[in-house]
Amino acid sequence: LGGSVFPKLNWSAPKDSAWISTSATLRCTTFSEIALLFRASDSLVHDLCHAYDSCQDKSSSRPHNFFLALRKWYPSLKPEMEFRCFVRNHKLIGISQREVTTFYPVLVEKKDDLLLQIQGFFNNCVRTKFELENYAFDIYVTNNERVKIVDFNTWGGFTLSLLFTWDELEHIHSEEEDDVEFRIVEDRCGVRPGLKTAVPYDYLDTSSGSGWDQFLRNADEELRQQSRSTEAGA
Repeated sequence: LGGSVFPKLNWSAPKDSAWISTSATLRCTTFSEIALLFRASDSLVHDLCHAYDSCQDKSSSRPHNFFLALRKWYPSLKPEMEFRCFVRNHKLIGISQREVTTFYPVLVEKKDDLLLQIQGFFNNCVRTKFELENYAFDIYVTNNERVKIVDFNTWGGFTLSLLFTWDELEHIHSEEEDDVEFRIVEDRCGVRPGLKTAVPYDYLDTSSGSGWDQFLRNADEELRQQSRSTEAGA
């Protein structure tokens, strides 16, 4: 690939399969690493087979074309500086810390300043230029306090609501233009499980009849056969 990349399809990145990577990240340097992440990702299977299932006016279950996007991998990016913003009726109503599996003290210290920066960016650069009425978008705040768009997401459906629930977001009624609810993980007790910490159930299931149970049975049987062969040869 000529360097390190972050792979994704039209909409989703295979964040739910990061557990299978040797680095526990989505950093890829070869096509085989990309293929491994994609094959293990339920998020991408949803995009490939059921992307439009939550749309009321759908004419098919999936897009006709798919695109593989390879973004340059930036190891210096700070996960605590990525946020998801929720827009309803063209108003920014909620902002959530994107990486909810970790408590970052710096966010508590800079919360008010970050809110002003994100609100200003939305009003000046997004609100009048993005036509949808309801949507979510991800942003990153750089070291020099510049705000950059990472991605846009659909409202509801399979877009993660993170520190909100979709029911909460549906019922937030903001009378004031600048009345935005900004949620971060306030302490270590507030961290939540995330896709990057998830593994398939089959990976943990060791009950009778499970994949691991069958694997261990086969391994024991093969070991017994090898022992018998060794004894017969002696």
